[in-house]
Order: sequence, then C-alpha cells, then structure tokens
Amino acid sequence: MGRPERIQFFVTKPHECSYLENREVTAIFADPYSPMSNSTFGILTEMGFRRSGEYIYKPRCFQCQACIPVRIPTALFQPSRSQKRVFKKNKDLKVEIVPAHFRGEDYELYENYINSKHHDGGMHPPSIEQYKSFLFCEWSNSQFIRFLEGEKVIAVAVVDQLPNGLSAVYTFYDYEQSHRSLGTYAILWQIEHCRQQDIKHVYLGYLIESCQKMAYKNQFLPFEKFVDEQWVQIIKTTDHS
Repeated sequence: MGRPERIQFFVTKPHECSYLENREVTAIFADPYSPMSNSTFGILTEMGFRRSGEYIYKPRCFQCQACIPVRIPTALFQPSRSQKRVFKKNKDLKVEIVPAHFRGEDYELYENYINSKHHDGGMHPPSIEQYKSFLFCEWSNSQFIRFLEGEKVIAVAVVDQLPNGLSAVYTFYDYEQSHRSLGTYAILWQIEHCRQQDIKHVYLGYLIESCQKMAYKNQFLPFEKFVDEQWVQIIKTTDHS
C-alpha cells in the first residue's frame, strides 16, 4: 500500500490530557473536509492513526510519548491462562455481527456503562447525540459485535473492518457482570474471529502503561507497537499469567 494522497493534516493547540494528570496533549488531525474512504483509513491506521466518529487523529505531544499504537498479530497470539479462563467462562454467550446502526437497546447499555464506569470522565454525561458522534461514521465499514445472554445484549464491541485488519473502536458492557470480564472477552473474541478469517491484525488503539484504564492492552501477547514509524513486536511483559 502507498501512502494516502491529497489529505491535509492539522496540529491542535495543546490542551489538557484526559489520561495523565498535569500533562498537555497535542494531536494531528486529518482535515475532515478532505475525501476519506475506508481503504485510506486503513493506510492511516497502519501509521498509528485512530478514528473518533468522523475524525481521524494521532497524538503528537512534544514532551510526552506515552501513547503508543498497538496491534495484535492474530496468527501469533498466545492467550494466558487467565485469558483462557475468561474465554471458557463466556462460552454460553451468543454473538452476532450487525451493521453499525442506532438501536435503543445498545444505547441503553452504553448509557449505563458510562454512568457506572466513567462518571468522572469526559464522556459523562452520555447522550444519544454524543453516542452517535463518537461511534458512527459514514465512510467507514463499521460493525457492532453484540454479545447476548439469552436474548439480552450484555456487551457491544464497535469495530471497523479494514482492508488490512480489524480496528477495535470501543467496547461497552453490563458493568454489573464484572465476573465475566466482558471487556477482555470482547478482545479475545475479536482476535479468534480474525484468526479464523485470516485477518492478520487487530488494532487496539493506544497503550498508555502509566494509565490503568489504558494499560490492559499489554496483556495480549505477543503484540506489536508502533515506534519510530515502524511496528515492533513485543513477546512478553513482566505480568502475563
């Protein structure tokens, strides 16, 4: 693949970081008025960019390099013992992959999730408008992976199907079912699904090891991180059981 053409990029002014205290963040944004397609976004994903709604961005902080893009090479992934237990624990769930459309049941789950887990964050309070602007995109090949207990949806993983992989956009779930480790299970399911479909990578977004909410991504091994404009494989970390 070549690099995308005729796309302008802009750098934001420094503003407060939502992940690390006493830090400022600067980001590169693709011009939202430039033509965009799923294939071009796939190229940008390989370069460390992410999507939030219609916006494509990548952190470019001048005094901090904490945000590291990571992806899982699905053919090489080796689940830990605890991850195998999580996968087995959720074998009773039914899984369906559906187009990314608004559904009241999904939004209700999202609303409860934000109110329960992120009530002190920038995504609170949730609203239908915020939900749509955050997750939906006209030009992307987005899907909702819905995990059902009987007929009840208890978790939703929003993903972008790319020419070169699967991008995990966001996952929300029934916070009262913490015993299931649904966030972990959603990632494990995506990795296994992609492995079976011969999809080479699952892109997990940014790993921030000093932020508990973002450090979990280093538990899926091996993973690759994007450093100095290239993907580097990490075989193991200090905590993988």
